[in-house]
Amino acid sequence: MVVQTLRSIGGYVGTVASTPARVIAPRPQPRREYDETLRTLSEASVEKYFNAFKDVDWDAAEMAVDEDDERWILPPLDLLGAHPWYQSLPKARQIEVGRHRLTAMVKTGSQFEQLLLLGGTQFLMGVENGDPEFRYFMHELTEETHHIQMFQEFTNRVCPDVAGAPEWLMRVIPLVGHLGGLYPALFFAIILAGEEPIDHVQKEVMRSGGTHPLLDRIMAIHIAEEARHIGFAHAWLEEHAPDLNPVSRIALGILTPLAMRLGADAIIIPSRADRELMGLPDSVVREVWGEGPEAAAFRRHLFADVRMLFDNLGLRTPLTGWAWRALGVAGRPARFRAAPPSAAA
Repeated sequence: MVVQTLRSIGGYVGTVASTPARVIAPRPQPRREYDETLRTLSEASVEKYFNAFKDVDWDAAEMAVDEDDERWILPPLDLLGAHPWYQSLPKARQIEVGRHRLTAMVKTGSQFEQLLLLGGTQFLMGVENGDPEFRYFMHELTEETHHIQMFQEFTNRVCPDVAGAPEWLMRVIPLVGHLGGLYPALFFAIILAGEEPIDHVQKEVMRSGGTHPLLDRIMAIHIAEEARHIGFAHAWLEEHAPDLNPVSRIALGILTPLAMRLGADAIIIPSRADRELMGLPDSVVREVWGEGPEAAAFRRHLFADVRMLFDNLGLRTPLTGWAWRALGVAGRPARFRAAPPSAAA
């Protein structure tokens, strides 16, 4: 059903696009402020970057993976970690389930990064010579390859049995990748749908004191570089979304909350394969990540920055706001970028 829905969306996107390759035409006026942002991001990518196998000391003693390490126990800020079912488990099982859950999220993150690479190369095919977008986005794609390597190496060492993303997402990734060329505005919204939840969760974990040193090091690197990636997606939409035709603007305002909900659920909720691996009952899944007040509040917090962006762009309107509410990602916008949940509530 999901595959068929996305195929229908792809067909609709092709209908509303103003050109077969790019929805957005080049802006005639100079883009001095935007180009300066791209220059700053590109220079930062050259001056401060990380290598997956140079900047993570995989074989250091403190990075050793011990299956009995209590630091794998999920913290209470994790919705599953706070649930009575998890807290009632023997400590050995809490460690096992926590290790599987954390690794599953890391693996899903690597699969989202691969989706970004697929769509990103499609997007770059349509960028004109001399456009500074090409240089910066190539820096970003290069950084994503190192993130994928980090995430995969962590998965291999900590819990190689995990599956990661749900099967439906793995099936539609090739289709979604084409949006980079067909409908880049939606593609950049999908980037935020994947990056914002991961960034939100990692920052909350680090603020709470962290977990295992190996995971903490990977999260610290990812947070540092992801700030540029999220910043570029915001800047790109701020620059180009105003040039969308009215139909495409409405479509973006409706399809973005769908991407937000699907992306958040794919990252936060373990896939069926991983739930079976963890021995997680379906009833607990419904209680933890269903429509209860804690789960609903958590989803709202994930996308406060995106709501702020779309409000500023005039894309969350009476014609599109119903989709945000129906998909459970409505709420107050953030007052500033990367605001903690208390400031965005």
